[in-house]
Amino acid sequence: MVTLAKLAQVYRSACMAELEALKPGNVHVFADGHGMTVHDFIKSTDASAAVIAQSNLSVGERILQSVKATQMVVGMNTNLGIILLCAPLIHTALHFDQALYSKSHGLQQRLESTLNQLTIEDATLTGQAIVLANPAGLGQSSLNDVHKASSVTLLEVMASAQHKDRIALQYANTFADIFEFGLPFYNKAIEKWDNQAWATTALYLGFLARQLDSHIIRKYGEALADEVMQEAADMQRLYWAVENPKLVQKHLLAWDASLKARKINPGTTADLTVACLVASKLEVLI
Repeated sequence: MVTLAKLAQVYRSACMAELEALKPGNVHVFADGHGMTVHDFIKSTDASAAVIAQSNLSVGERILQSVKATQMVVGMNTNLGIILLCAPLIHTALHFDQALYSKSHGLQQRLESTLNQLTIEDATLTGQAIVLANPAGLGQSSLNDVHKASSVTLLEVMASAQHKDRIALQYANTFADIFEFGLPFYNKAIEKWDNQAWATTALYLGFLARQLDSHIIRKYGEALADEVMQEAADMQRLYWAVENPKLVQKHLLAWDASLKARKINPGTTADLTVACLVASKLEVLI
């Protein structure tokens, strides 16, 4: 049976698993970075976990209340992307109706219904959450500006931004990166190493080697994002070539230091990694 406590634990355990994996350029237990510490992320996880799986909240309310809770404890943007991706996943699991869907309907099919039911109010509340979190690269927009009350649904807002933001693209494409690439890739890594931390590092590298990180694009442009993607592809080949990923740890740490020295944070890739871990755990739960 799906309970609020179980959903909160799914979210928290996924966030913690992502922190425990060595993710070059991002914050993890091996190294802090970008003015943020692992402790900041743990506090953010605990604060948002207490909110994101509550009952009687819309998706927009889950997002805004989770961001508010995070800001109360750390006062910075540590998890906006994670919240944006995980809120509809958790909402879907919480509101799954056995009378409408059979067990054969996967999480992605159920998620599609949640996304199609998103409202104008969801869009307005999410816009408030984004402004509150104030992510890097946030500016004014002539179309669906988050600084203003929305006139279209959250799904429509995300569809209009999908060409420039990988998180928005997930909404527009029923989380295709998560379900069609991320989950099979993560399961392959689990099968190879039977270790969640190593598999999570593999998943992070897989996302980063496959597509441009939109957080890097917003801060530095596509050319640098492409350079990082090529570096990730080289690291991924090295990683998958060994039976024991610990043998590659010094290379991962060196690249981690290099990215952080250049002030490069593949934040969107880390957000997708968490969402994939949440989806993996939810598929077992529901």
